[in-house]
Amino acid sequence: MTHGAKVWVALWAVYIIWGSTYLGIELAGETIPPLFAVAWRFLVAGALMTGWVAWRRGFSALRVSRAELGSAALIGVLLPGANALLFVAEQEVPIGLASLVIASVPLLVVALRFAGGDRPTRGSLVGVAIGFVGIAVLVRPGGGATTTGLVLVVGSAVAWAVGSYLSGRLPMPRDAFAATALEMLVGGLVLLPIGLLATDFEPAEWSTRSILGWWYLVLFGSLVGYTAYVWLLQNAPISKVATYAYVNPVVAIALGAIVLHEELTWRIVLGAAIVLASVAVVVRRESVPAEAEAAPAGAGRVSD
Repeated sequence: MTHGAKVWVALWAVYIIWGSTYLGIELAGETIPPLFAVAWRFLVAGALMTGWVAWRRGFSALRVSRAELGSAALIGVLLPGANALLFVAEQEVPIGLASLVIASVPLLVVALRFAGGDRPTRGSLVGVAIGFVGIAVLVRPGGGATTTGLVLVVGSAVAWAVGSYLSGRLPMPRDAFAATALEMLVGGLVLLPIGLLATDFEPAEWSTRSILGWWYLVLFGSLVGYTAYVWLLQNAPISKVATYAYVNPVVAIALGAIVLHEELTWRIVLGAAIVLASVAVVVRRESVPAEAEAAPAGAGRVSD
């Protein structure tokens, strides 16, 4: 298989797997308490990732400084915490709508950069402004979504954006897989007592469908999908990798309509068009300068 073919295989893995995790979350949360499910998801996935790192890269890859451990712990609270909010929100929000709000994360990251003193391009800022109009169209009660659920989805997107923004500015472990393992373990450990205290633990009531959905999230969403994503970051242009942000909602909407029989309203279609178009513009605008700077090195990159 050529390098280009490997890139597209990894891309489609991220497109389909991460897009389908919205359905996995919905199925797991049908009978498994959401906070308990997400806590154990990250604990199990973190333990498996730690074992993989130790096996493939040696225990030395897991040695981190105190500052790196603290940074990984903070990101571990923000990113799994964002997933926990999404788990709870999907009890009251259709997965297609939830995926579209989460697709705004690249827009929120650009907004955070601007607030932090960076100066994104004018085109990026215009794209962000248009994208927020799309979010305003989407985030309105109705169509099977409650106000509480929508607030939680927006909170999930904000937490994910803050975690993503800080991860590039804090001293993180050099090995991306080791960093991810630590983040998932910390996130799971923080969420587990909350999940145990907030819900009744009744495994006998968990359905086979929910258990299979949970295992799908652990094995495919957290391990296969993330491994493909990290490989892509090292081997493909960021503009191509970031296309997952506007392909995942398409997969989620399709699965929601086919499996869960979710209604596709004109408001969702309009909001989707605005948000996804603005994300595409921002991703392209933001990636061009970075690729131009990295182009002389030429290591591990392929052309668009």
